[in-house]
Amino acid sequence: MRYLAVVIVVLTATFSSYSQTYEFGGFIGGANYVGDVGRTNYIAPKTPAFGAIFKWNRSLRHAFRGSITFARIEGDDIDSEETRRKERGYSFSNNILEASLGIELTFWDYKVHSGKPVSAPYLYTGITYFTYDALFKDANDAIEKYDTAGSFAIPMVVGFKATPFNGIAIGMEIGARYTFTDDLDGSFPVKGLKNDETLRFGNINSDDWYVFTGVTIAFTFGRRPCYCNF
Repeated sequence: MRYLAVVIVVLTATFSSYSQTYEFGGFIGGANYVGDVGRTNYIAPKTPAFGAIFKWNRSLRHAFRGSITFARIEGDDIDSEETRRKERGYSFSNNILEASLGIELTFWDYKVHSGKPVSAPYLYTGITYFTYDALFKDANDAIEKYDTAGSFAIPMVVGFKATPFNGIAIGMEIGARYTFTDDLDGSFPVKGLKNDETLRFGNINSDDWYVFTGVTIAFTFGRRPCYCNF
């Protein structure tokens, strides 16, 4: 019993001595999609996106990051610069709810506790899981929801963050998600319709993307860090 008490005290002291700085806040911005319907611009925010972000600043150069984001994406062939798509005239909308975990790396030391404003560009990647409306093209060439589905994606984010005021961090970022599904626009139905080749259209060998562009505002808290080698 005495040994257990000693272990608990040592672990508690170790955790406290390496206590890190945390950030919790929100994201707000716009979303766009890249696939088989509508425009093909990679950065063209069209519909709202918002969510929450949590960061654990593990060192001056990296932070573990988690986020939950909701967005609505849309595509309309009328907006495309391709004549073939304009003539086709497909359109759709979809709702995305994603959860993402990964690591954020800064280009130089990001000293939150320096006592003065600091800033740094950063990259973020990890793994994302998201749910969305499973779509298909019906006999009238209308793209409709018939179920819900989920898939994984790889986030590729570039941004710039700063602490203009003590305890507040503000960032701007653009984040593309390469998904492992081609059904965000209904061009490759999944689940019960995945074997019906007559419902497919567009480039069936290329999966869809969606992109978030916006700002983050977070509050920092936690003890002044004593970074370890991890």
